[in-house]
Amino acid sequence: MEVRQLKYFLAVAEELNLGRAAIRLHISQPPLTRQIQQLEEELGTPLFLRTPKGVALTEAGRLFQEDAANILALMQRATERTQLAGNGHLGRIDVGIFGSAMLNVIPRLLLTFRNLYPGVVMALHSLNKTQQIEALREKRLTIGFNRIIPETNDMQVEQVLVEPILLAVNRNHPLSRLSEIPMGEIANESLIVYPNQSRPNFADDIISLCLSEGFQPNVVQEVEDVVTAVALVSSGFGLAMVPASGANLKLPGVEYRPLKKVPTPSIDLSCVYRKDDQSPILQAFLDIIRTYRDTQPAIDTHSFSWNQ
Repeated sequence: MEVRQLKYFLAVAEELNLGRAAIRLHISQPPLTRQIQQLEEELGTPLFLRTPKGVALTEAGRLFQEDAANILALMQRATERTQLAGNGHLGRIDVGIFGSAMLNVIPRLLLTFRNLYPGVVMALHSLNKTQQIEALREKRLTIGFNRIIPETNDMQVEQVLVEPILLAVNRNHPLSRLSEIPMGEIANESLIVYPNQSRPNFADDIISLCLSEGFQPNVVQEVEDVVTAVALVSSGFGLAMVPASGANLKLPGVEYRPLKKVPTPSIDLSCVYRKDDQSPILQAFLDIIRTYRDTQPAIDTHSFSWNQ
């Protein structure tokens, strides 16, 4: 039984006239008649009764009409779903997320994707950098976001944006009275760094930045994430350097200041995915990331001065 035969049968069943059905199908009547006869022979029962005015459905024909319509509807739905999946509009995407980028950039990208591809199930996984790479290799993750991602043979890393580094300071600290913080002013201060895992990481960049200025930072605490670091700043525990997106954390008593240094200290936010992953859903998400990246203006660090 062929799909064409089902379509021919349904046309005749709806028109109840071979001539009108042939016109509707844009074929001549003899081939249509032969196809109906072949279908009846294959099923082993008449589907139509011939009448002077045309044809009438037999009881078997009426039952077959219902099933044939359902079969074609299912085939149409399968075709549409396959096409949607092929265009990245249907399926699932697993996204690895982390700390400070969830305070600004990543939620914007996720919202844009959800609005454009509502048929795609989006699963978020809070994982550190090492865990993201492992999950990507095991195909438990489609794409991950992180900082300072090392290049490997099987992974592709794309930069999303570069953020300036700000200093989170308690408003009762003398440095909060400055609009910009010279690096030398941090030399003898208690510094909170993060994360405390998945090296190399943002903490390593902060330490290297201080060493390049000629001083060993006084690290009094290493913590897991930006929220914990800023919370400690709020309590007066010390100072913390954070990416600009971290300034979205509005905790009591915490203010953010740009660092007075040329060039402006900065940190990357990148995405990572498998090089061999050509799935339409991933490509659709990457298109959104690249559009965002290419349309973002440079961030003015001075806009964060006296931010409360």
